[in-house]
Amino acid sequence: MTYESAHPSRRIALGVLSQAALLAGAGAATPTLAAPPPRSSDPGREALDALTRHLADAPRRRTFGTVPLVVTSRDQWDHEAAEAVLAYKYRSLQVWECTQLASPWLNLMREAMTGQVFAHDNPGFLAVAAVHGSAHLALFDQVAWDTHNLASLAGNAASRNSYFHRKPGTSPADSLQSINGYYGPENNNICTLQERGAVFVACHDSIHAIARIVHQRDGGSGPSADMIAADLTNHLVPGAVLVPSVVAFLVELQRTGFTYAKGD
Repeated sequence: MTYESAHPSRRIALGVLSQAALLAGAGAATPTLAAPPPRSSDPGREALDALTRHLADAPRRRTFGTVPLVVTSRDQWDHEAAEAVLAYKYRSLQVWECTQLASPWLNLMREAMTGQVFAHDNPGFLAVAAVHGSAHLALFDQVAWDTHNLASLAGNAASRNSYFHRKPGTSPADSLQSINGYYGPENNNICTLQERGAVFVACHDSIHAIARIVHQRDGGSGPSADMIAADLTNHLVPGAVLVPSVVAFLVELQRTGFTYAKGD
């Protein structure tokens, strides 16, 4: 009989010590701070940054006095910016169809971007939000919300446009592990996702539909639906890319390699 078999308490003690050592080693290998954002020298990140700069410089048409029900001319939408999005090539591209204001589409986009960039090592990952339906209210600035009382169309989802601005006090230097930080679920907003490379596509058809609702809600008096649609278009949030029809643009995005996802 060996010493260890004659003393089970010793075997137990040794087992506990071994497990403790393994756990300690595992804990030491687990990072306590977030990995930094992708380096600017990464080709994928450089490509996405170049697209972001290109989109910032591309024309936005926001001086309409009236717009028709159906867009037929390229000078009625942001075709240069839309074409730049379609021309972007990378191994991972995703388009989110977002239709319900109260649904977690911003959170889902944030999760996809964070997972692709930091877990799957795809720093050039491009996420596009194809926004229509009630979710389109998030793409109008606060002036439009106030002017056209858009809160009355938002139901219980919002009393103002709380979907655009970044949470105060956050920055890209924040830890990935911080719930309240720049990358966390408490900072779901259009501005931050745009800074990280996402593109938000606005829909003329939805804008006109919202304008018709506003016109009818107000009893049909005052400006026409075409004029209200023009004013709403002039007050899209900064960076939004206006297309004639989001559901039509979805076809173009998928044709050029974007994977479809439903945001609500």
